[in-house]
Amino acid sequence: MKRKILVIEDDVAFGTMLKNWFQRNSFDATLCSKIADAKAELKKNAFSLVLSDLRLPDGDGIMLLEWIKDNNIDVPFIVMTSYAEVQSAVSAIKLGAEDYLQKPINPAMLREKIDAVFAKSDAKPVSEDEQKRSEKTSTTAVKTKPAIKKPVTPGFVLGGSAAARTMYDHILKVAPTRMSVLILGESGTGKEFAAKLIHDNSQRKDKPFIALDCGALSKELAPSELFGHLKGSFTSAIDNKTGVFEQANGGTVFLDEVGNLSYEVQVQLLRALQEKKIRPVGSAKDISVDVRIVAATNEDLSNAIAQGTFREDLYHRLDEFSLSVPPLRDREDDILLFANEFLSQANAELDKEIKGFHPETIKLMRQHHWSGNLRELRNVVRRAALFANDEFISPEDLPKFAEKKTEDMGLRPENEKEQIESALHKARGNKTLAAKLLKIDRKTLYNKMHLYDIKF
Repeated sequence: MKRKILVIEDDVAFGTMLKNWFQRNSFDATLCSKIADAKAELKKNAFSLVLSDLRLPDGDGIMLLEWIKDNNIDVPFIVMTSYAEVQSAVSAIKLGAEDYLQKPINPAMLREKIDAVFAKSDAKPVSEDEQKRSEKTSTTAVKTKPAIKKPVTPGFVLGGSAAARTMYDHILKVAPTRMSVLILGESGTGKEFAAKLIHDNSQRKDKPFIALDCGALSKELAPSELFGHLKGSFTSAIDNKTGVFEQANGGTVFLDEVGNLSYEVQVQLLRALQEKKIRPVGSAKDISVDVRIVAATNEDLSNAIAQGTFREDLYHRLDEFSLSVPPLRDREDDILLFANEFLSQANAELDKEIKGFHPETIKLMRQHHWSGNLRELRNVVRRAALFANDEFISPEDLPKFAEKKTEDMGLRPENEKEQIESALHKARGNKTLAAKLLKIDRKTLYNKMHLYDIKF
């Protein structure tokens, strides 16, 4: 039987992350955001552990702990705090709490502390009264709605925003199938992460997952990287090489920025997908392969098809299922969640012990446009952690560009060419973002670029 965990956390995104972490680790977790709701759960259910935030909308963790003791509920209690209030944590322990955790929570530390709690409780004999109470609560427990499912993600943090939940739902639907998936999204949104989620939740999860950046492949070397080559097949082929298709046999190949492949390589890729065979460069024999293709692009491939630079038949082979990865600006509820994870990584990398973000810092981070998405957020947090001299990252530690939100430019009739070029520069070449800055759709942007002969 799974151990039941009661999590009390008013930050919905962080609470959802904790709940799903427990569920991924074979626990049965219930999430509450208020002390009143937690009391109701404790009255009708027997829990193996309570994990409670220190500060809650209708009180604090210590008040809940006192209520638990007053009502003779025997359940281990761990308190969490993002305010580094050591004295409050000590007070909680004096009242009977087993331990405390400081945010951002390190999963390894969380696991270590709950294992210690359960090792201690397992060694304690169960009284007859406790056994009867457990039996009574188990038979009178009220059924709750099933939690929203999220993909299995070893070592990764999942968002809890509405946009993220939609994406996870789509991943869970397509992952068990054999369908090729085309992932659409801006640069830095985590398209490779989404591809890995598809692989990890598929029947191929025990086979290789190999990612290839097509944008870094030259026309000459792409066939060798994809399909391999024989020694002596060209000047620099000093030995045999196994391509990614053969390396990933039985698993998944992720082709990032697939729109950058040359037309000739697209022909070879289409043949490999249709016939499930590859031919290494310089070989006269085909090799049968079984791989699932997940491709990604931040470009509009339909426009590339119209311009004759991308094969339509290959596009339809890749686009059996489309998955959109939302930009970070559409996932405001996830910003602090990911920022805390990046801060944990920065603390480990830089040997620092920064405990979190100043409230004004959080406000600025929520306001920022994040045109570089998760990649930009990670870089900002690492830089801020490097310069921070306090326990909490202050607004002064952030780059200046984070102090104001990027405003939409709007496209005016005069000087259209200059406005479009300016938007493309601001968006670092990302045409989806440039179109949003100009308040036009991507198709209009491409037409305008063609009209003014803008190359970007």
